[in-house]
Amino acid sequence: MNPTRTNDRTSRTRRTSGPAFNSGTGSGRGNRFGSPAPSRSGRPSRSGGHGRRPAAVQGEFALPKTITPALPAVEAFADLDMPAQMLAALTAQGLSVPFPIQGATLPNTLAGRDALGRGRTGSGKTLAFGLALLARTAGQRAEPRQPLALVLVPTRELAQQVTDALTPYARSVKLRLATVVGGMPIGRQAGALRGGAEVVVATPGRLKDLIDRGDCRLNQVAITVLDEADQMADMGFMPQVTALLDQVRPEGQRMLFSATLDRNVDRLVRRYLTDPVVHSVDPSAGAVTTMEHHVLHVQGADKHRTTTEIAARDGRVIMFLDTKHGVDRLTQDLLNSGVRAAALHGGKSQPQRTRTLAQFKTGHVTVLVATNVAARGIHVDDLDLVVNIDPPTDHKDYLHRGGRTARAGESGSVVTLVTPNQRRDMSRLMSAAGIVPQTTQIRVGEEALSQITGAQAPSGIPVTITAPVAGRRKRSASSRGRRSPASAARRRTVRQTSFDAAAA
Repeated sequence: MNPTRTNDRTSRTRRTSGPAFNSGTGSGRGNRFGSPAPSRSGRPSRSGGHGRRPAAVQGEFALPKTITPALPAVEAFADLDMPAQMLAALTAQGLSVPFPIQGATLPNTLAGRDALGRGRTGSGKTLAFGLALLARTAGQRAEPRQPLALVLVPTRELAQQVTDALTPYARSVKLRLATVVGGMPIGRQAGALRGGAEVVVATPGRLKDLIDRGDCRLNQVAITVLDEADQMADMGFMPQVTALLDQVRPEGQRMLFSATLDRNVDRLVRRYLTDPVVHSVDPSAGAVTTMEHHVLHVQGADKHRTTTEIAARDGRVIMFLDTKHGVDRLTQDLLNSGVRAAALHGGKSQPQRTRTLAQFKTGHVTVLVATNVAARGIHVDDLDLVVNIDPPTDHKDYLHRGGRTARAGESGSVVTLVTPNQRRDMSRLMSAAGIVPQTTQIRVGEEALSQITGAQAPSGIPVTITAPVAGRRKRSASSRGRRSPASAARRRTVRQTSFDAAAA
């Protein structure tokens, strides 16, 4: 595919006026990558719809008006101008019908147009930008240290999931992917770039480090994607992101996808996007019609026992707290109570985080106790409950925490435990998020808690979560310090293998 742009950037203008987002008609069916989702025929129906009201998130900006008319949406991947090998890979993955954000943006991004897409987590954003990026890069070969396409993401977990999701399609057209994130050996990542990689998926900080070392240059990058741009702004990455964008080819294609669009993202849109195609699936995670929102008023003395009984439910749950210390303490308390819990936060190494997520996906761990590091970029099939033990302080954090459930058109509940001194702040947060929750006064042992969350008494028998045994072969004293090529390759594979996120 020819990467030449269809519109000229030499006379870039900044536009700040224009109509507000016109939400698309898509229901957000399907997961983040467009994979089919399993049904929950055995689950009770949530059609009652307590605590749901579609509403726009406050503070979102009016977008620049598109000058060049957009190409019409397609109803099948086969109708797109993509390499036959990629279409075959989609078929092999069981995908034939694009999700709304994919069908609307792909005809235009395949033609080289800039794109601005908003869709909640689970709406198919990754394939919406990924297929265009790969199709337009296919047939080219990167020089050492000079990638041709770049995807910037805010977190390590999201970087790995994007890489896993795009890998089958990249392989089909013989493109090399490199994942560049913190918390992993920088030497190995530098080696991948020196060896040549057409597509780099990166977090901003680690990519800057590699550029500073001379291991990467962005002057040949013709296609750049910002995924979850609002979170990158919220995490303070904006200076790094703009510095990186200033290094890519100025006439190149840019795509920006995000779950919410606030004033920080507006700066990126005005500065880096030219006449973009604009598409929205859902105004916010709070508008998901299959998601229930519950605020449970609890007394401070009852909060810990309430939390433990919710954690002991049948089925998996993610529990969010504000601090790493709080996460570790609750995780140990739950293990002592007989609940198979594991902690996830920024203080864990990347291999630990990857292993914990894999154990949670398989059910080896049933409760993931986490800080906001798990609020985005994590997909787990059939996760129907998210609990805010510590209420978030920002409505966007609430929406993204809740976005771990009710994905791919499935149902789910977001439960927030609120003590008397937190009620006023929680009311303001829900108003900002555009949500009217169902509020319930809860006491330990009451039937209402079990009806809403599935809470039950824990076994009280302490449990220990052990890492799966990999069956390592014991090395003799004479062999220590030496690694055969095959052994080294196996170690590299084990370290780089993460949980299957093709449907995240």
